[in-house]
Order: sequence, then C-alpha cells, then structure tokens
Amino acid sequence: MATSLILFNKPYGVQSQFRDDNGNAHTTLAPYFTDKSLRIAGRLDATSEGLLILTNDGQVNKAITQPPRATQFKNSNKQGKTYLVQVEGLVSAAQLAELSGGVMLKDGKTLPAVAKVVAEAELPIQLWQRNPPIRERKNIPTSWLMLTIYEGKNRQVRRMTAHVGLPCLRLIRWSVAGFELGELGVGKFVHVHLTNEDCRRLGITH
Repeated sequence: MATSLILFNKPYGVQSQFRDDNGNAHTTLAPYFTDKSLRIAGRLDATSEGLLILTNDGQVNKAITQPPRATQFKNSNKQGKTYLVQVEGLVSAAQLAELSGGVMLKDGKTLPAVAKVVAEAELPIQLWQRNPPIRERKNIPTSWLMLTIYEGKNRQVRRMTAHVGLPCLRLIRWSVAGFELGELGVGKFVHVHLTNEDCRRLGITH
C-alpha cells in the first residue's frame, strides 16, 4: 500500500476523530474522509483550527507524534509544531521569556519553546472568519503570538499562555514537523508526496 500523507485545514468545531463516541455536538472528520486506513498524526482540539496531518503509514505517524525526551531535545530532528495564537492583552518581554524558557504546568515543566509577537498583518496566512467569532471585550487589546513547541501535552498552548496571564482567544496550528498549512482553505485538504528531505527530517526510511 502506497504511503498517503494528507494535510487538512481543520475548521473550528470539528473533532480530530472519525466517530462521535460521546454524543457531542461537534462534527467529526467522517464528512471529509472516507479512507478507513487513515490515522491522525497529532490531534487538534475541536476548538482549535488549522493543520491536521493524516496518514496510513505507521512509521510516519510515529515520527510526527512521538515527542523527543527532554534529554534528547537538543539533538532531535523534529521541527516542532508552530501555532498562531491570538491572546487577550499586550505581551510583555517577561511573558515571552517565560513562554520560551518553559512553563511549569500541573503535569510538569514544558520544554523550551520559540515565542515571538507578530502583527496581524505579518501572519503567514490570510485569516479567515471564524464561526463563532472570538469574544471581544471593549478596552482590552489582543495580540498575536507565533509559538513553536516540541511536545504534545494536553491543551498545552492554551495552558501555557493562560499560565503567563495571556488567555487564548483563537488558536491556529500553522506547521507540524516541517509541513505547513500554506494557503490551504478551511475544510480543504491536499495529498503530499514524501520527498527524500521529508524522510530525512522525520528520521524514517522509505
């Protein structure tokens, strides 16, 4: 069976699963994909948007989803996951430094991350209208962060920004392990052919 790698721009409100086991109101991936061999390489919360990778190759799935141990972090081939994060408030240098250095959460300290403030006009994508729109409060500004993490704790990005006093309003995953969302429309997907460079980056043989 040929390797299938799919990049999907997951809309807000869609669960990263094919079956609704809990009777939730959220839509699943079933309306978008019929190939039963596909597995999700790194889940994305229903209330988060952006890049979701699906593949039928277990080796590829493991390379993308298995985070490096802290002792292996500096030598890891993984390029991490980058999120575009709209937060409430203005971001201070101290908050950026805390996000970058690692945040102590209930389930342990996060690995060092890459965090920077970006103007909305400098985001790498053209933002689309979210339904429902984010909550807005008068007299409270919002900011955008580009945050790259190298692990996958539950709701990690939201918890990190909340910990430093920056409640998350909108969360869009831009890239995973070197694969980028690009100009992919909401609810659209594209099949990707793995190049030799992709395989080297993921540390797999094909």
